[in-house]
Order: sequence, then C-alpha cells, then structure tokens
Amino acid sequence: MSIQTAWQATFDFWDELPIVVEPSRAELSSDAGLLPLRQFDEQIGLTRQFAHALSDGRDPERCAHALLEMVRSRTFGILAGYEDQNDHDTLRYDPIFKLIADRSPEADPLASQPTLSRFENAITIAGLKRLREVFIDQFIDSFTTPPNHLTFDLDAVDDPAHGEQQLVMFHGYFDQYQYFPLFITCADNDQVVVLSLRPGAVHAALGADDDLAYLVQRLRRVWPGVHIHVRGDAGYGVPWMYTVCERLGIEYTFGIAANNVLKTRSDVLLEQARATCEATRQPQRCFDAFWYQAGTWPTARWVIVKAEANAQGTNRRFVVSNRSGARILPQAAYEDYADRGEAENRNKELKCDLKIDRTSDHRFLANFFRLYLHAAAHNLVVRLRRAFAAPPPVPIATPAHAPERAPLAIEPLPAEALAGRARRCYFSRRRQADPLGEGQPCTWRSLLIKVAAEVVVSNRRVLVRLSASWPYLDWYRRLCTFLTPPRVAPSG
Repeated sequence: MSIQTAWQATFDFWDELPIVVEPSRAELSSDAGLLPLRQFDEQIGLTRQFAHALSDGRDPERCAHALLEMVRSRTFGILAGYEDQNDHDTLRYDPIFKLIADRSPEADPLASQPTLSRFENAITIAGLKRLREVFIDQFIDSFTTPPNHLTFDLDAVDDPAHGEQQLVMFHGYFDQYQYFPLFITCADNDQVVVLSLRPGAVHAALGADDDLAYLVQRLRRVWPGVHIHVRGDAGYGVPWMYTVCERLGIEYTFGIAANNVLKTRSDVLLEQARATCEATRQPQRCFDAFWYQAGTWPTARWVIVKAEANAQGTNRRFVVSNRSGARILPQAAYEDYADRGEAENRNKELKCDLKIDRTSDHRFLANFFRLYLHAAAHNLVVRLRRAFAAPPPVPIATPAHAPERAPLAIEPLPAEALAGRARRCYFSRRRQADPLGEGQPCTWRSLLIKVAAEVVVSNRRVLVRLSASWPYLDWYRRLCTFLTPPRVAPSG
C-alpha cells in the first residue's frame, strides 16, 4: 500500500486546544464490517459457486487475478457502497478488501478498473445460463427442510440508462431511456431466485412465463409436492401468465386492469363503501368477488374487487385468482396479494441501497452480468439477515373477561397475523431491538460495515483492531459470536 507524504493540518475552531490532523503509517480500512459477511459467505459458499459458474478464457500463466478474487471484490464492494468499477482503483490497495479476496494485506494490489471491466465484458450467454442455475441451486440449499408452500413475487423494475448501452430503449410510461429487468423473489425468505435483463420498451410480463416455468420445473425435481403460489401486479394480469400457471398447476393472484364491465359490476359495492364512509366518517373497505370472462379468455376466472372510500375520495382495485380459498374468503385472498408490497421493498433495497441500476457497461450481456453481481450481494446480506434475526416475541393479549385464577393456554400470534396499530407498534419495537435482523442493506452498512480498523500482519496472525468506543461494537461482537461458535475441545 502506498504511504502518503507526511503532512499536517491544524484547526482552531475549538478554544481549548488546537486540533491537528495527520496521516497514520498503519494499514487502515473504513470497511472492517465486511469481515463477518465474508465469514458467512465462506460458510454458505455463495461467491465461490458464483465464480465456478464462469468460464475463464485467459492464459493462466499471464493472469494475476483469479475470477473468484474479482467476484468477491465486486460483490463486497457493492455491499460497502462502491458500485462502480472506478472505485476499485483505490479499493485494490485496501487491506480489508485484500483479506476478503484471500490475499495478505501486504500482498500485491487487487484487480484494477480496466481488469474488472474486461472481466465483466467477457461474460457469455452460456455463463449467464449457468448463473441462473447457481441462483436456483443456492435458493434450494438455503432450506434446511423441504418447504410445503412457497410464494413467489414477479416484478419489473425500471432501470434508467445514461449513455448508449445496447438495447436501451425509451419507455413511454416511465418517460425515460432504460432497461426493464424482471425479478422473481421468494416471499418466504426474500431471496432473488430468477432475474433477467430486458430491453427498455418491452411489456412488463415479457418472458416471465418462461422464467416461471423453468423455476417451477427445477423446484419440483427436488420438492415434488411443494405448493406454489405466484403474485404479480396488473402488468402480469395477461392471458399468457394465466395459461402458464394453469398448465403448471400452480396458484396465482394477479392484478387486473379495470374496464367498463368490471366497473359496472362493482358500482354497487363502491357506492356502498362511499355511503358508509359518509355516514360514519370512517374509512371503508368493502370486498366482493364474481366470475368474469374477458373476450380473449377461453374460460371464466374468479375476480376479486376491493372498493375503498375515505376522506380523499373513492378507489377500487381488481385481482384475478385461481386460489380455492379466494372463493370463500375474497378479502383474505386480496390482503395476501397486497402483502406483495414486501417484495417491492426488496426491489427498493436492490435499487436504492445496492444500486442495481448501475448498468453502465456498453454491452447488454455485461450489464446482465452486473445485475447478477448486485443480486448476489443482495442475497448474501438477506440470508445473513434472516439467520441472525432475533425478533422480540409478540405480546399475548389476555382477554379482559378471563378469570385471574385460571391461566390461559394462549399461543402468541405470528407477527404476520398482527394488524393495524398492534402491527405498527410491534415492528417499531422490533426495529429498536433487532436493527440488523430487521434492517435494510443501508442499515447494515451504517451500523456494521462502515467501521474504521487497523490491520496488523505478523508471522502468527492478522490482527484487526476496532475502536473500543465505536457505538455499534456490541452488535459487531454479537454477529461475530453468532458466526464463530466456540470450539469443542477434543475428548481424551
């Protein structure tokens, strides 16, 4: 690592003593919180499997940087907020990033920006297909026992482009030049399972049927009896999505755009909600369901309508579903569909926290590969977040009429069953008691990853010193304890 020339700066804004700033000759890093994530990565093999899916056409005798090293540099750089290749012209000297890439802090620098650019642009279609296999394999391996039920959410994310990247197109709805990537995420563990980068002007559901069919076929090879439910907004409420779900024998709930027929059939319900709202001065939500067959549909399908009225006016939404329970409890089916908002939160984390829209390579395939790098970073922090989470228990509400002498055998409700004020209070308490288990990637970055450390290399060990006055040191210690359980001494 290069040492800057000695210099000093003196500030006099504090009256007591002058404040002098000067560089230290020690090996320092501002990202020591990446080490626990690297330890977790070693345990689950995420980046190693990712790198093994790539083909290396370089001459081994002329290569200074292995594919695995570059995958880790980019993935952990994204986690720490360095989404650009240019950042690695500096990070390649960082002692923590060297350790993450299995190099000594005293070793040669890591890959530079030009090397990483060649690495990303060397991706092939075959390599992208192998990465798709890796993501599904890792999703399957993340379950310790076979699941009985899985819920997948389909969503398209606008990815604005600023340049002349291949297949960037203008999208009228978003009013911008963009890509239009598609994500299939699992509501049960928040992981990105399947992803695809698409040109910017395509239909939101283009290719979603093929991606979904491939995912379902792969999962049923391993879990033949798993029950699968798929959700998506009105962009996925199109005939070919209904057809593929019905052919695969999976349940679906998709939004459906309003039309004159649906509006006419729900006018009475909307008027009922409006009248009740005016009479009670309280917001109202009313539900109904009926069979409906569009002109292009071969058969009728079950449509649920939600009519809402409040001080701001009226609103109604429609979903189409083949779930058997939707015919008995349409409100419950609709509210389960509304829970897909959590999937949109995951996409928000990808876009806002992990900058998945940094698709600034020229080649389309290189940008597709970038999408995988960002999604791998997301899955790493998501899996650690779920493993480390320790949410407080949900309080049991004792009925007021219960006799004091008779203890009630009441099991606490799962947090997902809470509603209204009780739900808001619980999750507010959870954010305070379990900030990492509840936290988004930016929370992990501010509470854990971004911490200064001194790295000292000796013949016996590499010592990483943190500040004892760091406010979040206890969370760091807890995570390290969780990832490195005490060793059991051998018997005898």
